Amino acid sequence: MIGTEIVNIALENLQQNTKITGVWKGHVHKKDHGIDGEIIFNINDRKFRIFAEVKKGLRNHQLYQIKELANAYKPFLIVAEHIFPKIKEELRKNGIAYLEANGNVYLNEPGMYLWIDNQKPIPQEKEQVNRAFTKTGLKAIFHFLLNEEIVNYPYRNIAQMAEIGLGNVNNVMNGLKQAGFLLKKNKDEYKLVNKKELLEKWIVAYEEKLKPTLHIGNFRFLNEEDHKNWKFLPVAPGKTFWGAEPAADLLTNYLRPEILTLYTEENRNELIKHYRLIPDEKGKVKVYKKFWTDTNTADNTADPILVYADLMNTGNGRCMEAAQKIKNEFLQDKL
Repeated sequence: MIGTEIVNIALENLQQNTKITGVWKGHVHKKDHGIDGEIIFNINDRKFRIFAEVKKGLRNHQLYQIKELANAYKPFLIVAEHIFPKIKEELRKNGIAYLEANGNVYLNEPGMYLWIDNQKPIPQEKEQVNRAFTKTGLKAIFHFLLNEEIVNYPYRNIAQMAEIGLGNVNNVMNGLKQAGFLLKKNKDEYKLVNKKELLEKWIVAYEEKLKPTLHIGNFRFLNEEDHKNWKFLPVAPGKTFWGAEPAADLLTNYLRPEILTLYTEENRNELIKHYRLIPDEKGKVKVYKKFWTDTNTADNTADPILVYADLMNTGNGRCMEAAQKIKNEFLQDKL
């Protein structure tokens, strides 16, 4: 579904469920307005105008932008084809109204309270899989985001760097071309374009498809004080890297980490021995397999692109604020 279709279906289902009517007024030139449009609701013969942003789906990494829009445009409503329960909970916690295509709604304004959450989701059309955004392709794209020149390396070199099959490289390149992210620069060279959009798409796919396959396990420290003193742990140079919250603390000195994330080439036994870790499903030390070959990073932190992605995917307000600092300080030139 496209934006206008999502809104109209949502308003139609809302009317069937509640008898509340709404009229959508979309902004043709969003850049001039900063938001997708407005909805004029008629609730008990009272007209109520609300600014609205429309998304096909809503993911954790988009919550920061939604919160900014809600602060800038009042009253504000987010309309989406489907919103996951945890994200709806986060929206309600922040007083942000939402409307789903199936008619589920949350609206809490002076003299007006509406909360419906019992409608079955509308079956979603299955999107055609782009081979660039499989778990294999995501590894290659990450290296392209680290260094755009890699798109022009021989396919064999790309395969070695991303640790993927040689045949997969062609699928990734064709997928990026089809999606409009890779354009021919001249006879022999290609160029990445729409890199901000590519990063956003990578962030969603990474969390859903690649990251779960990298998870080595959750742990806790044998000595609880080691969690507080994590900065003093002798992480193996070039093999083990801080990610997410601890990396953000090292890069920005802004975020006191609660969850300690590590990306590593070390195996479980080495981790347990070197860092005095104990396997624990509920442990707050989360360890993932390192999936890149470039180790040119400072302070044993993962690249800011990965740190930014992991923080945005938490949906946590403080983490997303730290992510924005990282984006502003480290990523502007890359995007």
